[in-house]
Amino acid sequence: MLSNRFARTASLAMAAAALVVAVPALARSKKDKEVVQPDVVNPRLAGFAQGLAVHSYYKRYRGPYWFKDNGAAANRLAALLRRAQLEGISQGPSLAAEIENAALAAKSQDKTQRAEAEQLLSAIWVTYVETIQRPTADVIYGYPALAPRPTAPDRVLSAAAAAPSLAQHLDEVAAVNPIYSQLRDSAWAQLGSIPVAVPDRRIVMNLERLRSLPKTERFAMVNIAAQTLTMYEYGKPVDSMKVIVGMQDLPTPMISSVIYYATFNPYWNVPEHLVRKTVAPNVLKNGVAYLTTRGYQVMTSWAADATAISPSTIDWKAVASGSVRIRVRQMPNADNSMGKLKFSFENGEGIFLHDTPTKEYFAKTQRTLSNGCVRLEDARRFGRWLLKRESAAPSTTPEHFVQLPAGVPVYITYLTAMESSGKIVFLDDIYGWDAGGRFKPLGAAASAAR
Repeated sequence: MLSNRFARTASLAMAAAALVVAVPALARSKKDKEVVQPDVVNPRLAGFAQGLAVHSYYKRYRGPYWFKDNGAAANRLAALLRRAQLEGISQGPSLAAEIENAALAAKSQDKTQRAEAEQLLSAIWVTYVETIQRPTADVIYGYPALAPRPTAPDRVLSAAAAAPSLAQHLDEVAAVNPIYSQLRDSAWAQLGSIPVAVPDRRIVMNLERLRSLPKTERFAMVNIAAQTLTMYEYGKPVDSMKVIVGMQDLPTPMISSVIYYATFNPYWNVPEHLVRKTVAPNVLKNGVAYLTTRGYQVMTSWAADATAISPSTIDWKAVASGSVRIRVRQMPNADNSMGKLKFSFENGEGIFLHDTPTKEYFAKTQRTLSNGCVRLEDARRFGRWLLKRESAAPSTTPEHFVQLPAGVPVYITYLTAMESSGKIVFLDDIYGWDAGGRFKPLGAAASAAR
């Protein structure tokens, strides 16, 4: 019941976060005669998905004006488009060339021709912004409001028109987030010196994964490929630790969600394949004492209000063969696979961050050893960062929930290309996702046993 209440609170919080105050548009006035807006849509403008919306905007509002201040904003936009192949815009260099041609047209005394050039640059800018604001493919968003949504064209242009410095505004929007910028800028520094260079596909894919990073003061990021968790404050890493992630056949998915509470003394729901391959055979061999000595319980169902039942009522041969599926959970104890602390968050796949009694696994270089969940090297230290106080168990009560002072976004991603001291470091593609592999969601019952 408590977790449901937190989920409702989270949903309301995410919905509230989705409400963004619109940037006021600058209405056209009779005195605004800097350009004459054409009544007919430029054929090139019509070639953009939002071309008509841009044309309509200029009929109602002023700016943005790209060729003021000796065309500083136009030059900056061209520079952004030259590197846009890194960001998934394959036609970036050709669009940059169009901007340069439009700049020549803007020098004409023909005001209509200049207006068409202004609108063309605005259409290019809207296209760029829509691309860098697209949701990352294959990310599970715990709350709908967390999924990035491209800003409407009129709001993109209103924000640009209202900016004290249009060129600076372009840089601020294009930055996306600090980690994204570091990777892109380092990749461009290496690529930009190579004539007619084609960007490494891995860079493009990793930048796409970074677009959905939370834009908040505090967030935690798990990099599956590096098997690390990093805590960020104001865009800078403040702490990190090793983690254990899912095996290749039970991979940890990419997730964007929010942690609202910590769970002390957690239960462990034994994954179905372990119930079948380990628990059932041992019960058949050693009797129900195998369950008792390890603190295992057989539950009536996967529901939150499930109760324990006698293991003697179970056909363990059928469980071992896979023809009968049951839920087995382990009570909190020294051998509990959840350890002493768990951090849950909405994701639909039963994935969470948790402590572990098998600390020796963190000495391994390759830590793809879990059933999909993320095991933490130091759960108490992570809990201390989340709670902003010591993370000691308040009691011995199983599943003791403690609410965080404020929800903390958590982003589980798959970064195989990272910036380090201005250079790009490539990591092993442990799941084959760079090569086209994809995460396959589990069923509800299976995911609950992660």
